[in-house]
Amino acid sequence: MKPMGPIPADFGVRDGALLIGGRTATALVRDAGETPLFVYDFAMIERRIARFRAAFPSIDLHYALKANPFAGLVHRIAPLVDGIDVASMGEARTAIGAGMAAYCLSFAGPGKRDAELEFAIAHGVTINLESVGEAQRALAIAARLGLRPRLAVRVNPDFELRGSGMRMGGGAKPFGIDAERVPELVRSLASEDVEFRGFHIFAGSQSLDPDAIIEAQAAMVALAARLAEQVGVAPSRLNLGGGFGIPYFADDVPLDVERIGAALEAQYRARPAVLANTGFCLELGRWLVGEAGVYLTRVVDRKESGGQTFLIVDGGLHHQLAASGNFGTVVRRNYPLAVAHRFGAEPDEVVTVCGCLCTPLDRLGDQVALPRAEAGDLIAIFLAGAYGASASPSAFLGHGPAPEMLVGTP
Repeated sequence: MKPMGPIPADFGVRDGALLIGGRTATALVRDAGETPLFVYDFAMIERRIARFRAAFPSIDLHYALKANPFAGLVHRIAPLVDGIDVASMGEARTAIGAGMAAYCLSFAGPGKRDAELEFAIAHGVTINLESVGEAQRALAIAARLGLRPRLAVRVNPDFELRGSGMRMGGGAKPFGIDAERVPELVRSLASEDVEFRGFHIFAGSQSLDPDAIIEAQAAMVALAARLAEQVGVAPSRLNLGGGFGIPYFADDVPLDVERIGAALEAQYRARPAVLANTGFCLELGRWLVGEAGVYLTRVVDRKESGGQTFLIVDGGLHHQLAASGNFGTVVRRNYPLAVAHRFGAEPDEVVTVCGCLCTPLDRLGDQVALPRAEAGDLIAIFLAGAYGASASPSAFLGHGPAPEMLVGTP
Protein backbone atom coordinates (compact mmCIF):
# COMPACT_ATOMS: atom_id res chain seq x y z
CA MET A 1 0.00 0.00 0.00
CA LYS A 2 1.17 3.51 -0.82
CA PRO A 3 -0.07 6.66 0.96
CA MET A 4 -2.29 9.34 -0.55
CA GLY A 5 -2.22 13.06 0.01
CA PRO A 6 -4.74 14.77 2.30
CA ILE A 7 -8.27 15.46 1.10
CA PRO A 8 -9.11 19.17 1.60
CA ALA A 9 -11.29 19.61 4.67
CA ASP A 10 -13.88 21.80 2.89
CA PHE A 11 -15.73 18.92 1.25
CA GLY A 12 -18.80 17.62 3.05
CA VAL A 13 -20.57 14.29 3.27
CA ARG A 14 -24.26 13.33 3.37
CA ASP A 15 -25.31 9.75 3.98
CA GLY A 16 -21.88 8.62 2.89
CA ALA A 17 -21.91 10.64 -0.34
CA LEU A 18 -19.26 13.22 -1.25
CA LEU A 19 -20.65 16.77 -1.38
CA ILE A 20 -19.13 19.39 -3.69
CA GLY A 21 -20.66 22.81 -3.27
CA GLY A 22 -23.43 21.21 -1.21
CA ARG A 23 -24.42 18.71 -3.94
CA THR A 24 -23.59 15.06 -4.29
CA ALA A 25 -21.08 13.95 -6.88
CA THR A 26 -23.75 11.66 -8.34
CA ALA A 27 -26.17 14.56 -8.82
CA LEU A 28 -23.51 16.70 -10.46
CA VAL A 29 -22.61 13.96 -12.92
CA ARG A 30 -26.30 13.44 -13.67
CA ASP A 31 -26.65 17.14 -14.50
CA ALA A 32 -23.53 17.11 -16.66
CA GLY A 33 -24.72 14.00 -18.47
CA GLU A 34 -21.32 12.36 -18.67
CA THR A 35 -18.04 11.48 -17.05
CA PRO A 36 -15.23 12.36 -16.69
CA LEU A 37 -16.11 15.75 -15.21
CA PHE A 38 -14.24 18.60 -13.53
CA VAL A 39 -16.19 20.34 -10.76
CA TYR A 40 -14.99 23.56 -9.06
CA ASP A 41 -16.48 24.83 -5.80
CA PHE A 42 -16.32 28.61 -6.05
CA ALA A 43 -17.27 29.10 -2.41
CA MET A 44 -13.90 27.59 -1.51
CA ILE A 45 -12.15 30.06 -3.81
CA GLU A 46 -14.04 32.98 -2.24
CA ARG A 47 -12.87 31.86 1.18
CA ARG A 48 -9.29 31.73 -0.07
CA ILE A 49 -9.53 35.26 -1.42
CA ALA A 50 -10.98 36.49 1.89
CA ARG A 51 -8.16 34.76 3.74
CA PHE A 52 -5.61 36.49 1.52
CA ARG A 53 -7.20 39.90 2.09
CA ALA A 54 -7.08 39.40 5.84
CA ALA A 55 -3.44 38.29 5.82
CA PHE A 56 -2.14 40.80 3.23
CA PRO A 57 -4.20 44.00 3.64
CA SER A 58 -1.62 46.23 1.91
CA ILE A 59 -0.81 43.90 -0.98
CA ASP A 60 -2.72 43.66 -4.26
CA LEU A 61 -3.91 40.24 -5.38
CA HIS A 62 -3.50 39.12 -8.98
CA TYR A 63 -4.89 35.84 -10.30
CA ALA A 64 -2.40 33.76 -12.32
CA LEU A 65 -4.73 32.64 -15.10
CA LYS A 66 -2.47 29.76 -16.15
CA ALA A 67 -3.63 27.82 -13.07
CA ASN A 68 -7.19 27.52 -14.39
CA PRO A 69 -8.55 29.48 -17.38
CA PHE A 70 -12.08 28.00 -17.29
CA ALA A 71 -14.22 30.92 -18.46
CA GLY A 72 -16.98 30.45 -15.90
CA LEU A 73 -14.47 30.51 -13.07
CA VAL A 74 -12.58 33.52 -14.45
CA HIS A 75 -15.83 35.51 -14.79
CA ARG A 76 -16.49 34.92 -11.09
CA ILE A 77 -12.94 35.58 -9.92
CA ALA A 78 -12.27 38.76 -11.95
CA PRO A 79 -14.36 41.14 -9.77
CA LEU A 80 -12.69 39.82 -6.61
CA VAL A 81 -9.04 40.42 -7.55
CA ASP A 82 -6.96 43.47 -8.44
CA GLY A 83 -5.48 42.12 -11.63
CA ILE A 84 -4.85 39.03 -13.72
CA ASP A 85 -1.50 37.74 -14.92
CA VAL A 86 -1.54 36.11 -18.35
CA ALA A 87 1.00 34.23 -20.45
CA SER A 88 -0.49 34.40 -23.95
CA MET A 89 -2.80 36.45 -26.13
CA GLY A 90 -5.41 33.74 -25.66
CA GLU A 91 -5.27 34.13 -21.89
CA ALA A 92 -5.45 37.90 -22.26
CA ARG A 93 -8.62 37.56 -24.35
CA THR A 94 -10.09 35.25 -21.71
CA ALA A 95 -9.37 37.76 -18.94
CA ILE A 96 -10.76 40.72 -20.88
CA GLY A 97 -13.80 38.66 -21.87
CA ALA A 98 -14.38 37.97 -18.17
CA GLY A 99 -14.64 41.70 -17.51
CA MET A 100 -11.14 42.47 -16.26
CA ALA A 101 -9.91 45.83 -17.53
CA ALA A 102 -6.95 45.42 -19.87
CA TYR A 103 -4.82 47.87 -17.90
CA CYS A 104 -5.11 45.47 -14.93
CA LEU A 105 -3.44 42.68 -16.89
CA SER A 106 0.25 41.84 -16.92
CA PHE A 107 1.69 39.63 -19.64
CA ALA A 108 4.65 37.36 -18.89
CA GLY A 109 6.35 34.65 -20.92
CA PRO A 110 9.75 34.29 -22.59
CA GLY A 111 8.52 33.82 -26.17
CA LYS A 112 5.95 36.51 -26.92
CA ARG A 113 5.25 36.78 -30.65
CA ASP A 114 4.99 40.14 -32.39
CA ALA A 115 1.22 39.71 -32.72
CA GLU A 116 0.97 39.21 -28.97
CA LEU A 117 3.10 42.26 -28.23
CA GLU A 118 0.94 44.29 -30.61
CA PHE A 119 -2.24 43.08 -28.92
CA ALA A 120 -0.88 43.97 -25.49
CA ILE A 121 0.27 47.43 -26.55
CA ALA A 122 -2.96 48.20 -28.39
CA HIS A 123 -5.05 47.22 -25.34
CA GLY A 124 -2.86 48.83 -22.67
CA VAL A 125 -1.73 45.56 -21.10
CA THR A 126 1.50 45.72 -19.06
CA ILE A 127 4.20 43.66 -20.78
CA ASN A 128 6.73 42.01 -18.47
CA LEU A 129 9.79 42.19 -20.68
CA GLU A 130 11.87 38.99 -20.65
CA SER A 131 14.84 40.08 -22.78
CA VAL A 132 16.50 43.06 -24.41
CA GLY A 133 15.36 41.75 -27.79
CA GLU A 134 11.77 41.64 -26.63
CA ALA A 135 12.09 45.22 -25.40
CA GLN A 136 13.38 46.34 -28.79
CA ARG A 137 10.52 44.61 -30.59
CA ALA A 138 7.95 46.12 -28.23
CA LEU A 139 9.34 49.62 -28.73
CA ALA A 140 9.32 49.22 -32.52
CA ILE A 141 5.72 47.99 -32.50
CA ALA A 142 4.63 50.82 -30.19
CA ALA A 143 6.28 53.36 -32.48
CA ARG A 144 4.49 51.89 -35.49
CA LEU A 145 1.15 52.02 -33.67
CA GLY A 146 1.81 55.51 -32.31
CA LEU A 147 1.04 54.29 -28.77
CA ARG A 148 2.80 54.60 -25.42
CA PRO A 149 3.38 51.05 -24.15
CA ARG A 150 3.11 49.92 -20.56
CA LEU A 151 6.33 48.04 -19.84
CA ALA A 152 7.75 46.28 -16.80
CA VAL A 153 10.95 44.29 -16.53
CA ARG A 154 10.96 40.69 -15.38
CA VAL A 155 14.10 40.20 -13.34
CA ASN A 156 15.91 36.88 -13.15
CA PRO A 157 17.17 37.14 -9.56
CA ASP A 158 20.48 35.79 -8.36
CA PHE A 159 18.71 33.56 -5.84
CA GLU A 160 16.09 30.78 -5.84
CA LEU A 161 13.03 29.99 -3.78
CA ARG A 162 14.29 27.18 -1.56
CA GLY A 163 12.27 23.99 -1.76
CA SER A 164 10.08 25.15 -4.63
CA GLY A 165 8.50 22.62 -6.96
CA MET A 166 9.54 24.60 -10.03
CA ARG A 167 12.45 27.03 -9.80
CA MET A 168 11.80 30.08 -11.93
CA GLY A 169 14.79 32.21 -10.96
CA GLY A 170 18.47 32.02 -10.08
CA GLY A 171 21.23 30.91 -12.44
CA ALA A 172 20.80 30.47 -16.18
CA LYS A 173 17.08 30.67 -16.98
CA PRO A 174 14.95 31.39 -20.06
CA PHE A 175 12.80 33.65 -17.87
CA GLY A 176 13.51 37.30 -17.30
CA ILE A 177 16.64 39.39 -17.54
CA ASP A 178 19.63 38.67 -15.30
CA ALA A 179 19.60 41.13 -12.42
CA GLU A 180 23.00 42.64 -13.28
CA ARG A 181 21.74 43.50 -16.79
CA VAL A 182 18.51 45.16 -15.68
CA PRO A 183 19.85 48.68 -14.91
CA GLU A 184 21.11 49.23 -18.45
CA LEU A 185 17.75 48.19 -19.92
CA VAL A 186 15.72 50.35 -17.55
CA ARG A 187 17.91 53.37 -18.31
CA SER A 188 17.30 52.83 -22.02
CA LEU A 189 13.54 52.57 -21.43
CA ALA A 190 13.63 55.82 -19.45
CA SER A 191 14.82 57.58 -22.61
CA GLU A 192 11.82 56.30 -24.56
CA ASP A 193 8.17 57.33 -24.52
CA VAL A 194 6.99 54.46 -22.33
CA GLU A 195 5.06 54.02 -19.10
CA PHE A 196 7.48 52.12 -16.87
CA ARG A 197 5.44 49.85 -14.62
CA GLY A 198 8.22 48.43 -12.46
CA PHE A 199 9.65 45.00 -11.78
CA HIS A 200 8.37 41.44 -11.87
CA ILE A 201 10.48 39.04 -9.78
CA PHE A 202 9.46 35.40 -9.52
CA ALA A 203 11.82 32.91 -7.88
CA GLY A 204 9.80 29.67 -7.83
CA SER A 205 6.46 27.94 -7.33
CA GLN A 206 4.71 25.27 -5.21
CA SER A 207 6.51 25.95 -1.94
CA LEU A 208 5.12 24.79 1.40
CA ASP A 209 7.96 26.35 3.39
CA PRO A 210 6.88 29.70 4.88
CA ASP A 211 10.43 30.54 5.95
CA ALA A 212 11.68 30.05 2.39
CA ILE A 213 8.93 32.27 0.97
CA ILE A 214 9.53 34.97 3.60
CA GLU A 215 13.25 34.86 2.87
CA ALA A 216 12.69 35.07 -0.89
CA GLN A 217 10.21 37.96 -0.60
CA ALA A 218 12.63 39.93 1.57
CA ALA A 219 15.37 39.33 -1.00
CA MET A 220 13.03 40.46 -3.82
CA VAL A 221 12.20 43.71 -2.04
CA ALA A 222 15.90 44.36 -1.40
CA LEU A 223 16.76 43.57 -5.03
CA ALA A 224 14.03 45.88 -6.36
CA ALA A 225 15.28 48.70 -4.12
CA ARG A 226 18.86 48.15 -5.24
CA LEU A 227 17.88 48.20 -8.91
CA ALA A 228 15.76 51.32 -8.45
CA GLU A 229 18.68 53.09 -6.74
CA GLN A 230 21.05 52.08 -9.52
CA VAL A 231 18.85 53.43 -12.31
CA GLY A 232 17.34 56.37 -10.45
CA VAL A 233 13.81 55.32 -11.42
CA ALA A 234 11.23 54.38 -8.79
CA PRO A 235 9.02 51.48 -9.93
CA SER A 236 5.29 52.05 -9.66
CA ARG A 237 4.73 48.36 -8.93
CA LEU A 238 6.67 45.43 -7.60
CA ASN A 239 5.19 42.09 -8.65
CA LEU A 240 6.56 39.50 -6.20
CA GLY A 241 5.19 36.52 -8.10
CA GLY A 242 3.57 33.74 -6.12
CA GLY A 243 5.03 30.42 -5.11
CA PHE A 244 2.35 29.49 -2.56
CA GLY A 245 1.93 25.71 -2.59
CA ILE A 246 -0.86 23.37 -1.59
CA PRO A 247 -0.50 19.93 0.06
CA TYR A 248 -0.72 17.28 -2.64
CA PHE A 249 0.99 14.34 -1.00
CA ALA A 250 1.24 12.44 2.27
CA ASP A 251 3.13 14.39 4.95
CA ASP A 252 2.63 17.71 3.13
CA VAL A 253 1.64 20.46 5.58
CA PRO A 254 -0.66 23.35 4.54
CA LEU A 255 1.13 26.65 4.07
CA ASP A 256 0.97 29.17 6.92
CA VAL A 257 -0.01 32.17 4.80
CA GLU A 258 -0.81 34.31 7.85
CA ARG A 259 2.82 34.09 8.92
CA ILE A 260 3.96 35.04 5.42
CA GLY A 261 1.46 37.90 5.40
CA ALA A 262 2.71 39.30 8.69
CA ALA A 263 6.30 39.23 7.42
CA LEU A 264 5.48 40.84 4.06
CA GLU A 265 3.32 43.51 5.67
CA ALA A 266 6.28 44.37 7.91
CA GLN A 267 8.51 44.49 4.83
CA TYR A 268 6.03 46.78 3.12
CA ARG A 269 5.82 49.18 6.06
CA ALA A 270 9.62 49.30 6.37
CA ARG A 271 10.36 49.38 2.63
CA PRO A 272 13.29 51.53 1.48
CA ALA A 273 12.60 55.15 0.61
CA VAL A 274 13.12 54.52 -3.10
CA LEU A 275 10.06 52.21 -2.97
CA ALA A 276 7.92 54.64 -0.97
CA ASN A 277 5.41 55.01 -3.81
CA THR A 278 5.69 51.46 -5.08
CA GLY A 279 2.67 49.18 -4.82
CA PHE A 280 3.29 45.52 -4.06
CA CYS A 281 1.32 42.66 -5.58
CA LEU A 282 1.33 38.88 -5.46
CA GLU A 283 0.17 36.68 -8.33
CA LEU A 284 -1.43 33.50 -7.05
CA GLY A 285 -3.07 30.68 -8.95
CA ARG A 286 -2.66 27.22 -7.50
CA TRP A 287 -3.20 28.38 -3.89
CA LEU A 288 -6.44 30.12 -4.83
CA VAL A 289 -8.08 27.44 -6.97
CA GLY A 290 -6.22 24.15 -6.71
CA GLU A 291 -8.00 22.62 -3.73
CA ALA A 292 -11.43 23.73 -4.98
CA GLY A 293 -11.44 21.28 -7.91
CA VAL A 294 -12.48 17.63 -8.09
CA TYR A 295 -12.13 15.32 -11.09
CA LEU A 296 -14.94 12.76 -11.21
CA THR A 297 -14.36 9.64 -13.26
CA ARG A 298 -16.39 6.42 -13.49
CA VAL A 299 -15.12 2.88 -13.01
CA VAL A 300 -15.69 0.96 -16.25
CA ASP A 301 -13.98 -2.27 -15.26
CA ARG A 302 -12.61 -4.10 -12.26
CA LYS A 303 -9.97 -6.72 -12.90
CA GLU A 304 -7.36 -8.89 -11.23
CA SER A 305 -3.84 -9.37 -12.56
CA GLY A 306 -0.81 -10.88 -10.86
CA GLY A 307 -2.52 -10.85 -7.51
CA GLN A 308 -3.39 -7.14 -7.74
CA THR A 309 -6.73 -5.41 -8.23
CA PHE A 310 -7.10 -2.74 -10.89
CA LEU A 311 -9.94 -0.26 -11.25
CA ILE A 312 -10.09 0.99 -14.84
CA VAL A 313 -11.80 4.38 -15.13
CA ASP A 314 -13.07 6.41 -18.07
CA GLY A 315 -10.74 9.31 -17.31
CA GLY A 316 -6.98 9.52 -17.26
CA LEU A 317 -3.83 11.54 -17.74
CA HIS A 318 -5.28 13.22 -20.82
CA HIS A 319 -7.32 15.27 -18.30
CA GLN A 320 -5.25 14.95 -15.12
CA LEU A 321 -1.63 14.72 -16.20
CA ALA A 322 -0.35 15.95 -12.84
CA ALA A 323 -2.26 13.32 -10.87
CA SER A 324 -0.61 10.63 -13.01
CA GLY A 325 2.81 11.86 -11.89
CA ASN A 326 3.84 13.06 -15.35
CA PHE A 327 3.83 16.82 -14.78
CA GLY A 328 7.08 17.90 -13.18
CA THR A 329 7.43 15.31 -10.41
CA VAL A 330 10.52 13.14 -10.13
CA VAL A 331 9.02 10.42 -7.93
CA ARG A 332 5.40 9.45 -8.57
CA ARG A 333 3.20 9.96 -5.49
CA ASN A 334 -0.55 9.66 -5.03
CA TYR A 335 -2.96 12.56 -5.07
CA PRO A 336 -5.90 12.05 -2.68
CA LEU A 337 -8.70 9.88 -4.08
CA ALA A 338 -12.06 8.68 -2.78
CA VAL A 339 -14.98 6.50 -3.79
CA ALA A 340 -17.63 9.21 -4.13
CA HIS A 341 -20.60 7.29 -2.68
CA ARG A 342 -18.54 5.89 0.23
CA PHE A 343 -16.80 9.11 1.19
CA GLY A 344 -15.07 8.81 4.53
CA ALA A 345 -15.67 5.04 4.78
CA GLU A 346 -12.89 2.79 5.99
CA PRO A 347 -10.90 1.12 3.20
CA ASP A 348 -11.66 -2.48 2.28
CA GLU A 349 -8.86 -3.18 -0.16
CA VAL A 350 -5.74 -1.97 -1.90
CA VAL A 351 -6.23 -1.15 -5.59
CA THR A 352 -4.51 0.60 -8.45
CA VAL A 353 -6.67 3.12 -10.32
CA CYS A 354 -5.77 3.27 -14.01
CA GLY A 355 -7.10 5.46 -16.77
CA CYS A 356 -8.50 4.43 -20.13
CA LEU A 357 -5.45 5.24 -22.25
CA CYS A 358 -3.21 2.67 -23.92
CA THR A 359 -0.09 3.59 -21.97
CA PRO A 360 1.34 2.35 -18.67
CA LEU A 361 1.82 5.99 -17.69
CA ASP A 362 -1.94 6.36 -17.22
CA ARG A 363 -2.06 5.55 -13.52
CA LEU A 364 -4.11 7.83 -11.26
CA GLY A 365 -3.73 5.95 -7.99
CA ASP A 366 -0.95 3.47 -7.32
CA GLN A 367 -1.68 0.78 -4.70
CA VAL A 368 -4.08 2.95 -2.69
CA ALA A 369 -6.39 1.82 0.13
CA LEU A 370 -10.03 2.51 -0.79
CA PRO A 371 -13.51 1.27 0.05
CA ARG A 372 -14.57 -1.36 -2.45
CA ALA A 373 -15.69 0.05 -5.79
CA GLU A 374 -17.42 -1.69 -8.66
CA ALA A 375 -18.01 -0.86 -12.32
CA GLY A 376 -20.29 2.18 -12.50
CA ASP A 377 -19.05 3.78 -9.27
CA LEU A 378 -17.51 7.26 -9.24
CA ILE A 379 -13.93 7.92 -8.20
CA ALA A 380 -13.13 11.46 -7.02
CA ILE A 381 -9.62 12.78 -7.57
CA PHE A 382 -8.99 15.90 -5.53
CA LEU A 383 -6.69 18.92 -6.03
CA ALA A 384 -7.95 19.17 -9.60
CA GLY A 385 -8.62 22.90 -9.61
CA ALA A 386 -5.19 23.98 -10.88
CA TYR A 387 -3.09 22.67 -13.76
CA GLY A 388 -5.68 20.03 -14.56
CA ALA A 389 -7.88 20.37 -17.62
CA SER A 390 -5.80 22.99 -19.43
CA ALA A 391 -2.40 21.50 -18.53
CA SER A 392 -3.19 17.99 -19.78
CA PRO A 393 -2.98 16.49 -23.31
CA SER A 394 -6.73 16.25 -23.94
CA ALA A 395 -6.24 15.42 -27.63
CA PHE A 396 -4.14 12.34 -26.88
CA LEU A 397 -5.69 9.22 -28.41
CA GLY A 398 -8.75 11.19 -29.47
CA HIS A 399 -10.73 10.98 -26.24
CA GLY A 400 -11.28 14.74 -26.11
CA PRO A 401 -11.59 17.18 -23.21
CA ALA A 402 -13.71 16.70 -20.11
CA PRO A 403 -16.58 19.11 -19.37
CA GLU A 404 -16.09 21.60 -16.54
CA MET A 405 -18.69 22.80 -14.04
CA LEU A 406 -18.73 25.60 -11.49
CA VAL A 407 -20.76 25.15 -8.30
CA GLY A 408 -21.04 27.05 -5.04
CA THR A 409 -22.21 30.22 -6.81
CA PRO A 410 -25.44 32.23 -6.38
